[in-house]
Amino acid sequence: MTADQFTRGNRVSTVLARKLGGELLRLRDEAGLTQPQAAAALSATAAKVAKMERGWVPVRDPDVRILCDLYGVSDEKAVERLLSLAKTDRERRKAKGWWHQYPVLRSLVEYVALEDIATGVRTWQGAFVPGLLQTPDYARALAVGNADWEDPDDIERFVEAKIARQARLMDGNPLNLWALVGEGALRQLVGGREVMREQLAHLVESSRLSNVRLQVVPFVAGSHPGMTSSFNVVSFAEPGAMDVVYMDTTSSTLWLESERDAVRHNVTFERIARNGLALHDSVALVERIRKEL
Repeated sequence: MTADQFTRGNRVSTVLARKLGGELLRLRDEAGLTQPQAAAALSATAAKVAKMERGWVPVRDPDVRILCDLYGVSDEKAVERLLSLAKTDRERRKAKGWWHQYPVLRSLVEYVALEDIATGVRTWQGAFVPGLLQTPDYARALAVGNADWEDPDDIERFVEAKIARQARLMDGNPLNLWALVGEGALRQLVGGREVMREQLAHLVESSRLSNVRLQVVPFVAGSHPGMTSSFNVVSFAEPGAMDVVYMDTTSSTLWLESERDAVRHNVTFERIARNGLALHDSVALVERIRKEL
C-alpha cells in the first residue's frame, strides 16, 4: 500500500483492518471457498465480505469466529490473534487521540495513532535520530532543513506533536523501543554543534530506560542489509504476531501489511542488529562523539 489510510464516503480503510482482511482472504482462498459462501455463513452479503477483506469496515468478534470455523482454523492461538487484531482496529477507529489536534502531522497521523496503541517498535534509521528519541531543537532543525513548510509557524506545532509522541516511552504501559541508529546519524551536524551535543546526551539518557534498547551501527561495520532503506516494524502483541511495516519516503508513506513482509523486515532488522554494537559500546560511542563536539 502506498497510502496509510484510504477514505471512500463514510468508510475508512485502516492499516490494521487491511491486515485483518488480508488474513481472512488468505484463509478463505486456502479453504477453497468463495465470497458468497462466506457471506452465507455470516447471513450477510458478498459485498460485506468484500469490504471486510479490503479493510473498509470494522469486523465483529462473532464474524471472526464464524469465518474461522468455516475456513477450518482450529488453532485457538491463530483465532485469538485475529480477534485481537479486530479488537485493536475497532478501538483505533473510535479513538479520539491527542494527534487529531495536529493536522501538521500530515501523513504521520495514522502512524502516530498506531504507535499510541502499539506494544513495541523496532526502528532502523541510518540518516537521523529516530523521532521517539529526538530533542525539540533537533526535531526543529530537521523540519527547517526539510524546507517543506508554507507557514513557518507550522514547524513549532509539528515539533510539539513529535515530542508528545515520546510520552509512550514513560506511560503506565510503556512502549518497548529497539532503535538501531547508523553512526552517520550521530555525526551529522543537524542544527549545529550545541544542538547535537544536547541530542547525543538525550540519547544516552534515553538508553537508561528499561524499555529502550539502543544500538549504534558503526562505520566499521561496512556493508550491511540496512543500507538501502530505513523502516519501522510496529507490533501490537508479541513480536511477529501482528506486525506492520512502515516506511517514509520523499514522495509517500508506505505500509507493508502482509505477514511475509513483516517476517522479512524483522529478519532484516535482526541482521542489521548483528552489525551493531552492544548496548554498553553503543552508549560509549555516543558519548565519545559528543565529547568530540
